[in-house]
Amino acid sequence: MDDTSFPFARRRLLHGLGGALVGALALPAWQRAHAADGGPSALRIGFQKGSFNLALLKILGGLDRHLPGVAVQWVEFPAGPQLLEALAVGSVDLGATGDSPPVFAQAAGKELYYVGAEPPKPDSSAILVKPASPWRTLADLKGARIAVQRGSSAHFLLVQAVAKAGLAWADISPVYLPPADARAAFERGAVDAWVIWDPYYAAAEIDGQVRVLATSRGLTGNNTFYLASRDLAARERTLAAVFAALTETDAWVQAHRQDAAKRFAEFAGLGLATVLRVLERRQASPVGPLTSALVAEQQKVADAFAALGLIPKPIQVARIVRQPGAARLAQSGR
Repeated sequence: MDDTSFPFARRRLLHGLGGALVGALALPAWQRAHAADGGPSALRIGFQKGSFNLALLKILGGLDRHLPGVAVQWVEFPAGPQLLEALAVGSVDLGATGDSPPVFAQAAGKELYYVGAEPPKPDSSAILVKPASPWRTLADLKGARIAVQRGSSAHFLLVQAVAKAGLAWADISPVYLPPADARAAFERGAVDAWVIWDPYYAAAEIDGQVRVLATSRGLTGNNTFYLASRDLAARERTLAAVFAALTETDAWVQAHRQDAAKRFAEFAGLGLATVLRVLERRQASPVGPLTSALVAEQQKVADAFAALGLIPKPIQVARIVRQPGAARLAQSGR
């Protein structure tokens, strides 16, 4: 592949000590500050198949330029709850999940911090039924067995759907399964409905064996959050480098959707049609800090789970949102 085929390719334009010196002086100010500030020598990043920006960042090697000299390890997880469990025990330093996993993790006393967010993706999750199912409205879910990953963004979508239908949580029978097991249970008829996110949603839709009862639009923002360990959350320059690389990756995806889809499909073992469907529902997703509006929206997620007794205690989301300045973070507590 040509060195210039995408912006993250390594360019062999500078050679030897003189070239290295010129390259160092050409680094952005924040990148030079990161190096001078004793940034980490290694970074472990957890991602899911649905973490499009993170997966493409891995595929394209975008962190090589933004964090030179940092050894990056990528670890894949089936869903957000498993990723955050690994983050809490120190197996990874950074990861991205939907809205619900951080709520469950905080309620369980796990140590992690919100450090960034992407814009909402309200069309990227759905409640699926079989094509021949007689159910046409959310109210029809009464008495249904519904497969869902416990503590995932799909879990909150189901909570909101049940409430919108005027049903009580006890009116349904949630069956807690990770995505692959949930799909298998749905296909063999062990459950009546399946609540899931992209790319699993897109893959099932492309296969033609499902009908969409409802998407998350109008029910949840389906937000994506970046969570970090205490140590990484205090390293603002390192996070700035990672988020700059993610935003750069997203801009490349928007400008090269077909190429991005092909690369992601090969990496994830998904059909090209599935990935293109994911991209149809996905708008530009630059990574930025959490706004007060996002924190308030996330608090509503936490309050909804607490009201139903699905988490052991009420929580205050703002307590684990990264504050400006490492010293303030270190004193924030839990």
